[in-house]
This record gives sequence, structure tokens and C-alpha cells, in this order.
Amino acid sequence: MAEQKATNVTWHNHAVSKAERCQLNGHKGAILWFTGLSASGKSTVANVVDHRLHQMGKHTYVLDGDNIRMGLNKNLGFSAEDRAENIRRIGEVGKLFAGAGVLALTAFISPYRKDRDAVRALMEPGEFIEVFMDTPLEVCEARDPKGLYKKARAGQIASFTGISDPYEAPEHAELRLDGTKPIEELAEEVIAYLKSKGLI
Repeated sequence: MAEQKATNVTWHNHAVSKAERCQLNGHKGAILWFTGLSASGKSTVANVVDHRLHQMGKHTYVLDGDNIRMGLNKNLGFSAEDRAENIRRIGEVGKLFAGAGVLALTAFISPYRKDRDAVRALMEPGEFIEVFMDTPLEVCEARDPKGLYKKARAGQIASFTGISDPYEAPEHAELRLDGTKPIEELAEEVIAYLKSKGLI
């Protein structure tokens, strides 16, 4: 957990409540936390779900790992400490989105359970939906759209999840998606879950 360095700060409550924002949007706010190996399909499925929800008139936003590391988290590397801080910051941003009544979809490898659980702890019950992209390593490595596995196998990338660094699969994910299935089918599973829980 990051140290609170700022002093003389006071939490200010909003004049408009989360419930009022959700009512205006016509749905609840939450974080859909897609986790899995590189090339497991996290970003692809998250973006298809985002598009579907947008077509349904829902307020959404995708927080993608690479995009966030090009801006908000550009000062972080891939050490265990930096990975933890990367996820902590995203969790706080996701909480803000959910508080605004938005469905935030995140696509991060987020390899460590304790980091994902720390984000879950920030949220109210039912607002953190862990979506495990359960795609075998050999399938991810065969896809390798960015050529990262090839570089990792050649020793050109240190601390690469699934090769030289561990990935701790979720033990109690709200959704487990078989990453070998068609993308559209997986997106439908996510939409069906959101409906079943009354989030949309």
C-alpha cells in the first residue's frame, strides 16, 4: 500500500451522490477487471464489451494497460513494486469512474492476487467484477501479436509474466472466460453477467 505523503488534506463529500449519478446514467457504476496473460484477449474482449454497452446507451470507459503506461503511469517499470503501484493507481482511477456511475473496463495483466484483492477492497460489494481470461500460455504465445513472448524467450525482456515472472490466477473470479472461444461469444457472457446482477 502506498504511503500517504500529503498532510493537511481533508476528504470532501460531493453534493451529488453516487446513487444520483447512477440514476441519471440509467445503470450502476462498477469496475470490470480483466486479468490474464499477455495476449490472452483481455483488451480485445474489453473493447468489444465496451462497444456493445455503448450501443446499448451505457456509460463506459476502457482503461488499457499500455495506454495507461504511456500517460498516468509512464514513470513505472515492471518490478514487483512498480506493478503493484501501477495496479493501485488504476484501482483508484476505476473507483472514481464507478463513483461517477460509469462502467470502467480495465485490461491489465495484474499478475498478483494481492494487488487485485487490494482494488477489490476499495470497492463496495458487487462493484468489482474480476474477469479472468483463462487462456493457456501456449495459445497466448502462439498469438504473440506484439512479439513479446519471442523477446522474453530470447532473454531480451526481463520479468515477463508467464515466462520469467509468475502469474497468479484468480481463485474466486466473478467471471472466467475461456480465451480460446470466439470473442463475440465471450463478450456476450460478460453482458449476460452484468444483466444478471442488475448492473445494466
